[in-house]
Parts: sequence; C-alpha cells; structure tokens
Amino acid sequence: MSSSAPHQTIGLTTISRTVASLAVGVVHTLERAMIGPDRMRTAQGNAWEAICADRARADQRAALDQLVAELAAARARTRQPVS
Repeated sequence: MSSSAPHQTIGLTTISRTVASLAVGVVHTLERAMIGPDRMRTAQGNAWEAICADRARADQRAALDQLVAELAAARARTRQPVS
C-alpha cells in the first residue's frame, strides 16, 4: 500500500513571495497606524505629486534657460569688435 501523493516542496520563490507579502502587510499596517487612514498615500496622490514635481522641474529649467540667454546677450553687448 503505497500512496502516490505528489511531494510538495517549498521553494525559494515561495518563501520570498511570502516574506514580501508579510512585509507589505506590516508596512501597510504601520502606515495606517502612524499617519491615519485619511493621510495614506494612494496611486492618485503619487501621480499628482509626480506631475507637480515635473512642473517644478520644467519651471526651473525655463528659468535657467532664460538666465543663460540673458547672460549670453549681455556678453554679446559688451564685446567690442576687433579692428
């Protein structure tokens, strides 16, 4: 009477998935406990923060481009032609 039940083994991927799942659960619980459910980060909130950061970088880049253009124009005005 031998049973031919398949051997179920736990692999490294199963362990790492379990650990990752537990870690996510712990982080979620801690975040909810620390900052409250009203201030939890959401995908929509993350997307809005990314949009705001992109806009801020674009504004800074435009201000730097304007400064470089002004400096180049001032330098061109102060240069004297060589005779």
